[in-house]
Amino acid sequence: MNSQDIKNAISGALVIDKPVGMTSHDVVQAIRNGTGLRRAGHTGTLDPRASGVLVILVGPAVRLSEYVSASDKRYQAIIRLGGTTDTYDAEGKFTPTKDPAKVTEAEFEEALKTFVGEIEQTPPPYSAVKVQGRKAYEMARKGEEVELEPRTITVHHLEVLEWTPPEVVIDVHCSSGTYVRSLANDLGKKLGCGAYLVGLRRTKSGKFTLRDAVPLRKLQEAFTAGNWYQYLIPAADALGDWYAVELSPDEVEAVRHGHRVKAKPADISQEKVRGVSTQGELVALMVQAENPEDGSKEWQPKKVFFTSD
Repeated sequence: MNSQDIKNAISGALVIDKPVGMTSHDVVQAIRNGTGLRRAGHTGTLDPRASGVLVILVGPAVRLSEYVSASDKRYQAIIRLGGTTDTYDAEGKFTPTKDPAKVTEAEFEEALKTFVGEIEQTPPPYSAVKVQGRKAYEMARKGEEVELEPRTITVHHLEVLEWTPPEVVIDVHCSSGTYVRSLANDLGKKLGCGAYLVGLRRTKSGKFTLRDAVPLRKLQEAFTAGNWYQYLIPAADALGDWYAVELSPDEVEAVRHGHRVKAKPADISQEKVRGVSTQGELVALMVQAENPEDGSKEWQPKKVFFTSD
């Protein structure tokens, strides 16, 4: 196998502990430069001022992005009470508000509870959300009025980790698409004292936690040493929270060509699965379908990945 064949065979995820100060795109570019692979992409932007878990998919695994990016996220957020900013974080223009000294931890926790569950949230004006094809932050920087529509998000869990007012550290477990900056700003409004985000660290993205993540500097050292493959998570494991169905060689061949395969009785309670070969390689993402002739359950390939001979 020549070097180009080896590159074409590389498919999987690199879980990075992103440092503060880099954009998600900067990290993707560093991965492309280090691996020599052009196909690489992140599964959800992490703000330059934030650190923590950033999942980068490389090779054919980039086609998993829509499934990986839809996963829940978890953060440790540092919120400062007693003021607001136009960006909802420490980078923006600061406006002092009410002295937060009278806010008790019990009151803060009561306010937190009102943000748990399915809620409507408006993204910050300084965000990458597009308004008529233009990014909101580009419009905001030019002094243009930015009207953003609220969106439905889910906040699974909020918990105070450190109470050291005017700063509070909270644990945030939320759906993809949640803006923790907006959460901080809305919390300040609820408390009547104003609040903004001063620190953010993503501790979990989908199934991946900081325990799975490699610091970018360490990965770049591995690029130089030529042993970076030790950090590559196989494509089949990138969706480890999906139920796995093992396919026989004949079934792999059928699925590769878009044909359905029969579902085993033990698997029919599942709606969607990842089909893997007996060697553990990701073959396809499949959804349950019904055989029109006899009503039996089958797996219909939705996205096929395994194409090598």
